[in-house]
Amino acid sequence: MSERKFSVWKGTPEGGKLHDYSIEVDKGMVVLDVVHEIQKLHDSNLAARWNCKAGKCGSCSVEINGKPKLGCMTRLNEYGEDETITIRPIKTFPIIKDLVTDVSWNYEQNKKIAPFKPRERDADGNHRFMQRDVDRVQEFRKCIECYLCQNVCHVLRDHEKKNKFVGPRFMLRLASLEMHPLDTENRIEDIKKEYGSGMCNITRCCTDVCPEHIQITDNAIIPLKERVVDEYYDPFMKLYNKIFKKSKLRIYIIKSYLVTLR
Repeated sequence: MSERKFSVWKGTPEGGKLHDYSIEVDKGMVVLDVVHEIQKLHDSNLAARWNCKAGKCGSCSVEINGKPKLGCMTRLNEYGEDETITIRPIKTFPIIKDLVTDVSWNYEQNKKIAPFKPRERDADGNHRFMQRDVDRVQEFRKCIECYLCQNVCHVLRDHEKKNKFVGPRFMLRLASLEMHPLDTENRIEDIKKEYGSGMCNITRCCTDVCPEHIQITDNAIIPLKERVVDEYYDPFMKLYNKIFKKSKLRIYIIKSYLVTLR
């Protein structure tokens, strides 16, 4: 056992400050363990959100020494023994109390997205598609909705454009639908106008903080931006849009055409 120093933000929407604690720690402890120790021994009123303590629920997102991380997956031995570890709430969303923020804005963005709309089954009642198409969207299903990517997104955090951009988490969800081999819904217009794909400037900060190591930028956001370009700025596609407009045949052919381009 050894004693380590911690500084934890406490407050409400009206304001708050950092409080210092000295905690006895043991080998293998993570930041969430320290929060629990503070609640148990020093301040039972400290508010913190957590659930699984296994890196799968995404609830314990905080900023540790200025970097967004999961409290349950951040070991104390990542920091120097003489270093004070500072724990703050994620910055992009409003404070509820102490380390707990209001992330309900994200749920509202999710509701806006057109749901999965599968094509009709083949004559024998089955769906058929290539394994590589399944593999492509499977990565996106690893998202645990910790919202760390939303927290570091410059568009949401620094420029406060929540009314124009849904953020990397929901660009990821849009990609999982748009790239699904059975989906027939056309969301390209919404991706451009409603969800703000053009706002992303490809800094890859969302990819850097993802605890599931999802390639958000390269495998989701950039392909969606390319599809918007294909739809709105490619001469062939502009002519095709005028001829077919928004028929089901057009949607199917566009998706097939885009797949050949990738």
